[in-house]
Amino acid sequence: MAAETRVPTAYSEDHAAIYDFVHGARGRDWKAEADRFAEIVREQAPRARSLLDVACGTGAHLESFRQHFPTVAGLELSPGMREIARSRLPAQTVHAGDMRDFDLGTRFDAVLCLCFSMGYMKDTAELAAAAEALVRHLAPGGVLIVEPWWFPEQFADGFVSASLAQDGNRAVSRISHSVREGRVSRMTVRYTVADSEGIRDFTEYETYSLFTEEEYRLAFREAGCEVEFRPGWPNLRGLFVGTLPSAR
Repeated sequence: MAAETRVPTAYSEDHAAIYDFVHGARGRDWKAEADRFAEIVREQAPRARSLLDVACGTGAHLESFRQHFPTVAGLELSPGMREIARSRLPAQTVHAGDMRDFDLGTRFDAVLCLCFSMGYMKDTAELAAAAEALVRHLAPGGVLIVEPWWFPEQFADGFVSASLAQDGNRAVSRISHSVREGRVSRMTVRYTVADSEGIRDFTEYETYSLFTEEEYRLAFREAGCEVEFRPGWPNLRGLFVGTLPSAR
């Protein structure tokens, strides 16, 4: 059944096509977020010149990161998301890959994994594998920034949300319902899209693991990078921020 969707999620082309439009209408400011992430990197590593965005989605953050760092790259599993990201940036900048086992053969002064993407790991073994892959791509003294999904004690079982995005000749409604099943949250998201071609509907199923704060910390500690948790910004779930020691 749909609730068994594999993780990490590879978004459908329908979802990828409306992703930025819908989240922009819900208040996301990709440039402002990217500017703040760049500030956090500079606070830890003032001379940082390269950045990798893992699970970069449509490249909305990456587009702005280019204004802060001479070298940027992205990694994205979803073909639909990746195609949009490559339309924004040189094709060689955005790589196809899975965060659990990718190897780009180079290191970066900053490695970011945002938009709760590590929550797609189905268990702590996958969480550890992803943490190892991220840290493996950090240069000595490099900065790691990870945005987690909700911790178990924070998740609101039965949470619902609704929003409408409208601009010109297109309107998109988004309705979601989330439930908890043990250490997993399952979200059903239904979209209705109206444009010049008519009205169509589709449903996405997203599965996130409810890892604890300590499970995230342990995964990165064992990968060789201690992290601190900063609650709140950007999406109420906070951030893990760490700096790789100069000598490993």
